[in-house]
Amino acid sequence: MGGEVSIERDGKLATVVFRRPERLNACNQNMFEQMEAAARELTEPPLPRAVIVTGDGPDAFSAGFDVNPDNPMVAKMAQALEKRDRRPIEAAIADIRRAVDRLVALPVPIIAAVNGKAYGGGAELAVRCDLRVMDPAAEICFSEVRLGLMPDWGGGATLTHLIGSAAAADLVLTGRRVGAREALRLGLVNRVSAPGKTLAEAVEMAEAIMGNGPQAVQSALKVIRAGRNLSLEAALDLEQRTAVDLIASGECLYGIGAFLNGHPPVFPDPPVK
Repeated sequence: MGGEVSIERDGKLATVVFRRPERLNACNQNMFEQMEAAARELTEPPLPRAVIVTGDGPDAFSAGFDVNPDNPMVAKMAQALEKRDRRPIEAAIADIRRAVDRLVALPVPIIAAVNGKAYGGGAELAVRCDLRVMDPAAEICFSEVRLGLMPDWGGGATLTHLIGSAAAADLVLTGRRVGAREALRLGLVNRVSAPGKTLAEAVEMAEAIMGNGPQAVQSALKVIRAGRNLSLEAALDLEQRTAVDLIASGECLYGIGAFLNGHPPVFPDPPVK
């Protein structure tokens, strides 16, 4: 898949790249449509075992929503504001959320390789991924309030779950820039790479994941994601039921057999559902 949102495949790894470096990989209407198309493509067999999301060029992961008169979504919302008509605004936000939701809902780990500036919606997309690797020179900034806006890609609520309400309020309400060291301290990112090696570090993380049982990874990820919205009791119940389903699938026979025979496991792809 080409265009401003492309998919690159290397074996069982897929990398989604935002390719609009002249606008710091900011997303316009075409890119949201391509993002949704990429998510659809990645749900078709063969399903990757991990997905990396990153930006083209050394300067930006993504600057979020492209506030540019050439972006049709901007023109539509400007007209809606003039007419005090909420419906086009609701439709635009729904289109954005649908594209982002489908990408981060893929049933495999999603790793954000934050190679440069992640501003506004770009910061939101990064926190909505399951894991984040950040370049030491990169910045994360929930900049929406500077424009009289607020997070609307699902990142504000996700950030609160990720780092807590007080820390999230600090970042969202001030709109300040956060460097890699502070992002790591806050738990905003999982790892800080060597300079210019963010994608390589993300690939290394993905390879570690992909060497494990794919059904085990998907099952554990399902519980981790769902656990954010469940009580502890409900999450424990879901974990138990999911673990039973996983063991009954028989995937563990490959792992346990390899362990007992002293060689690395080779897990087959999960059956297509």
